[in-house]
Amino acid sequence: MRRDSIFYKLFKQFPGLLFELVDEPPPEAESYQFESVEVKETAFRIDGVFLPPDNAVSKVVFFAEVQFQKDEDLYYRFFSELTLFLHRHSIRYDDWFGVIIFGSRNLEPSNLRIHRSLLAGDQVRRVYLDELGELQQQPLGLGLMLLTIKEGTEAIETARFLLEQAQVQSEAAIIDLITTIIFYKFTNLSREEIDAMLGLPLEEPRVLREAREEARQAGREEGREAGWEAGREAGERSIVLRLLNRRLGAVPDEFLSQIQVLSLAQLEDLGEALLDFSTVADLEAWFQQK
Repeated sequence: MRRDSIFYKLFKQFPGLLFELVDEPPPEAESYQFESVEVKETAFRIDGVFLPPDNAVSKVVFFAEVQFQKDEDLYYRFFSELTLFLHRHSIRYDDWFGVIIFGSRNLEPSNLRIHRSLLAGDQVRRVYLDELGELQQQPLGLGLMLLTIKEGTEAIETARFLLEQAQVQSEAAIIDLITTIIFYKFTNLSREEIDAMLGLPLEEPRVLREAREEARQAGREEGREAGWEAGREAGERSIVLRLLNRRLGAVPDEFLSQIQVLSLAQLEDLGEALLDFSTVADLEAWFQQK
């Protein structure tokens, strides 16, 4: 389950969602801009930075970290990243607030002593998704967060409930995110099997749908010249390259040459994995693993 990319999509489309987890949101909460920021000097990456609008009375920057696996170094990294960010932008912001989202409490680092003053202060909120309460009582956005920690039958029931609510409210973006989460959770099932479980027709996630639409013509032309199977491989390669350019910007030549020799199965694998990529280093790590 690729939860990092899910939460990136959530916060990118609905930056105001973070402030539903904050006791005292700023007056301009709905105008904040979400970014995933890389502090290049140390190769740190902050999961989410919520930047105040230019007209905000108080320039408070919000930091978000999403954690679904045990990491004893989490707080060392999180506080180092945000401190370095504030150092680089000391003139722009007056204050900061951090929100750390755990799938459950047992994923929190064991030793809290060294960071106790920061964690006990009024600038940090720790959220445990499995302790938020009944899903039916949550706004749709928080319901999506809860869907990421559900498994098996419970995930299907949760998805059905959220789909019904999203349809009632005509929330197309929410429906698309529910679709993406279910595809990630049940990769071993076919489209038809997932449709049957949910009782609703599911569409392919929008990010893949758009890339396939853009690459369709190129793949068709190459298919005419090289035959159906080769054309399918060429089309998949075109999709992967377009998605990589969207996620990472210009892909270095050294990786372009490696992509050109990947098999169809490898291209399909890369096409799924790249949805979690944030930097070229992620692409390099994928090639090293393969």
